Amino acid sequence: MSESLAVINCSQLVTLSGPARPRVGPELRQLAVVEDGGMVVRDGHIAEVGSQSEIERLIDKDCEVVDAGGRVVLPGFVDAHAHPVFAGTRANEFEERSQGATYQEIAVRGGGIQATVNLTRAATLDELVASGKRHAEWFIRSGTTTIEAKSGYGLTVEDELKILRAIKRLDEETPLRYVPTFLGAHSIPAEYKSRREEYVSLIIDEMLPRIASEKLAEYCDVFCEASVFTTEESRRILSAARGHGLGLRIHADQLSLSGGAKLAAELSSVTADHLEHTDTAGIAALKSAGVQPVLLPGSVYALGSSRYPPAREMIDAGLAVVLATDFNPGSSPTPAMPMILSLASTQMKMTPAESITAATINAAYSLNRGDKIGSLERGKIADFVIHDCDDYRDLAYFFGIEHPWQVYAGGRRVFARS
Repeated sequence: MSESLAVINCSQLVTLSGPARPRVGPELRQLAVVEDGGMVVRDGHIAEVGSQSEIERLIDKDCEVVDAGGRVVLPGFVDAHAHPVFAGTRANEFEERSQGATYQEIAVRGGGIQATVNLTRAATLDELVASGKRHAEWFIRSGTTTIEAKSGYGLTVEDELKILRAIKRLDEETPLRYVPTFLGAHSIPAEYKSRREEYVSLIIDEMLPRIASEKLAEYCDVFCEASVFTTEESRRILSAARGHGLGLRIHADQLSLSGGAKLAAELSSVTADHLEHTDTAGIAALKSAGVQPVLLPGSVYALGSSRYPPAREMIDAGLAVVLATDFNPGSSPTPAMPMILSLASTQMKMTPAESITAATINAAYSLNRGDKIGSLERGKIADFVIHDCDDYRDLAYFFGIEHPWQVYAGGRRVFARS
């Protein structure tokens, strides 16, 4: 690979340059598009961004030239909520739901998360890495270059460690970047149903110390819901995680108004995720504490629900909204961010520009990487995608197709469609 790379003939170079912080309010629509733009990449980082004529003057004989062919160029998507390491699928449950069974009904009879836990526990580390590599290819083909990767399908000390070790290997062995999150508080496992306090203690006293000592996670997440982990249990787990130096994220108010958003504000969590049932008071609490909401319309769609999170109210309140796929085998089996952009526009009335901001620079800041990725600015890592369209709005408008033509991670081409 050449040490320098020039990308020219971009109909729109969507840079997302702007203030060095998450974008709020009207800023979500300000994509800083360079019409007929181009950029120069050196040593895996963006060196220059400008008009095509400006960039062409910088091209020398040693520079590899990539002709975008009049296509749109964007930063790689940053998926800030995903569950990419698991064994098996739950296609059987998908079929059951199509016939009227609810997600909760399936979970009560041993399906749902517990079904994936059983399969994941039985899988070896190598098997999880192999399936994870397949999922990594799906993300990359969809234009995503960084994902937050949660554990949560082990629910024993060794199986949670196994998943996090798989995530570490995937970060080393694939072009996709992984940000690891410990989610041992994803569900009460079957063997602890009658002694949930013991499982909470297991997370606090055994899982968290091991994970922290091996530096296997940057964040800790909890599924805060009365039927899963109560607000008080969630507070105890997250407080312990903070004591081990982990950042905090929360599955909040997904199935009911459980107090998750208010807990996220109380603990100054980095994010509160889902938020389908969050009310005006919860939104105000998130705003006062500077918590970023991570909205997951793919899970609402896949579960056949019609209750989407109140994105417009959140944007109007000044929250730095993030969009993510929630990729997982049960409630959101999609790695495709363009599908999420479409759902954000059709179901949550976000404009395509707002959605792109939420899936790139705002997502990067929610993972403490806004200074490195999420926009096409001088000095940042050259994670970018050439999409086979000539207007950025097409990414949300034409849904169900593969938009990326070429994907680059660190200035290296990692996917190309013939």
